[in-house]
Amino acid sequence: MKKLFLSSILTVCMLSASPAPGPKPFSWDGATVYFVITDRFCNGDSTNDVNYGRIVDYGTGQLNAATFHGGDFKGMLQKARDGYFTDMGIDVVWMTDVYEQIHGWMSGSGPVNDFPHYGYHGYYPLDYTQIEKNYGTVAEFRELVDTLHSQGIRVMLGANLNDPGYPTLLDAVQYGFAETGLTEREAAQHIREWSYDDFFAGRGDWNGWYDRGWIRMPDENWDESNPLEATLYGMPDFKDESNEPVEIPSFLLKKWKGEGKANDAWVNPSARKCRKNIKASPMQHVIGWISSWVEEFGIDGFRCDIVENVHLDRWKELNEACNTALSKWRTAHHNDPASKWADRFYMTGDFDNATIDYKPDYADAGFSSMVNFYFPKHGDLDGIVHTWQAYADSLAAHPGWHPFSYLNNSYHRDADMDNMIDCATTLLLAPGVAQVFYGDETGRKLSDAQYNADSDQAFRSDMNWNDINTDYLSHFRRLGKIRQSHPVIATGRQRTLDTHTALRFDDAETILIRLVPDKGRPINLFGVFNDGEKVTDLYTGETATVKNGTATFPRLENRVAIIAKTSEVD
Repeated sequence: MKKLFLSSILTVCMLSASPAPGPKPFSWDGATVYFVITDRFCNGDSTNDVNYGRIVDYGTGQLNAATFHGGDFKGMLQKARDGYFTDMGIDVVWMTDVYEQIHGWMSGSGPVNDFPHYGYHGYYPLDYTQIEKNYGTVAEFRELVDTLHSQGIRVMLGANLNDPGYPTLLDAVQYGFAETGLTEREAAQHIREWSYDDFFAGRGDWNGWYDRGWIRMPDENWDESNPLEATLYGMPDFKDESNEPVEIPSFLLKKWKGEGKANDAWVNPSARKCRKNIKASPMQHVIGWISSWVEEFGIDGFRCDIVENVHLDRWKELNEACNTALSKWRTAHHNDPASKWADRFYMTGDFDNATIDYKPDYADAGFSSMVNFYFPKHGDLDGIVHTWQAYADSLAAHPGWHPFSYLNNSYHRDADMDNMIDCATTLLLAPGVAQVFYGDETGRKLSDAQYNADSDQAFRSDMNWNDINTDYLSHFRRLGKIRQSHPVIATGRQRTLDTHTALRFDDAETILIRLVPDKGRPINLFGVFNDGEKVTDLYTGETATVKNGTATFPRLENRVAIIAKTSEVD
């Protein structure tokens, strides 16, 4: 049996003699990403909770399912300074879009309209050139990004080229592009009987909103079965295929003129040059607006929404614009530690029901991954090593392309929240990118929005700072720091030894991962580490000496052992 075990790892058995690794360089291929909905994370400044004439409190949790709840940049900054992200080994903080959102509400649950749905999540942009006031100011955002950068953490935002935010009653009244018959106060209040479809269908009489040169109209002959022409959830759809010049909608020009210098604290300085009418197509305008955030703040990457709904050449244009913008930022901020980073601008995307499959056309357009919808979500330690094997093989086969896996995210609460210890083990020891959704690590519960017709809003409940599951948090922190300190876990090759045992290796280090080990029983290390060598279980910090090809760790915890040569342990 020992000979069979030895022959199965013959190609890597000499790696245990490798020297201890040096400083751990960052790689997007194996990053640990923390995905946060800014509005739901931490309220650091209650004075910015209400803006633009919005209503934020309708009296019940169900009606407040999609109002703004107060989370902001100051709250995130506070947590960053407290070491919340660094303590978890986070490499990248992914924030939902920071652009100013539509001012009014949209029908919650579609035609049911059982609650008012605002753009608290950042997916309904009104003005790409300035920051949403509920999140904070330009100065506060800059301080947050700079602080994360100083901690070695990249910052990722969202980018959507497919559609602007919905037109709402409140925006129509404030900017005069549609006749509503309502006062501003009336338009701000949720109207249960209101029909968006009827409102949008009458926009032939609107004046100053996006015109036919910008977006598709319902009376045009578009193939709704074609994702490149279909509208998404009734949202207005940019004509990204168009090369015809369009003028900036007059409602935006009116908005900017009316705000004047009083709004300077929220205007992105690098976007000012994009507020002028030039001969530009719809996408050239939008790409200029979005890439200006990279130029101004040194944003490191974008998660791009519904990528299959936008032509590939437009994503490539965005990628090129963002790489140029990032280069400008690094040149202009040579004293900032992030200016020394050499990695290119990063793009991942949501492609409906994507797996880890390599997509060469998207790779050519600048993408390094697609978000993986199919990572196992139930913490099954009896089969995960085979999933890991497929991910490691994919990494090795396609340099520059990697899995981007999650347990939960903004659209899906799929993980078994009663088994998050094992779920975290499967995710944070997986090859490729591991994305943690805010609150996965603390046992965040669903909100009362679960009782609405659109129960998905319940996934986006407020962060549970006063009800943290400390066992979960401790587990996420330990695994996250181990993953960060030992890059081989996320980016190395794998050899599967049995149902519960996987070997990860590269030129610097070899690690053996043993799932559901029996307490008090030796772990087989034959052919991996030599007799007489000291080894460490990275999870508990316990050391042992290899004897007869085995080592025993009496203090095993949480059904996992991560074993490395002691000289390779930081």
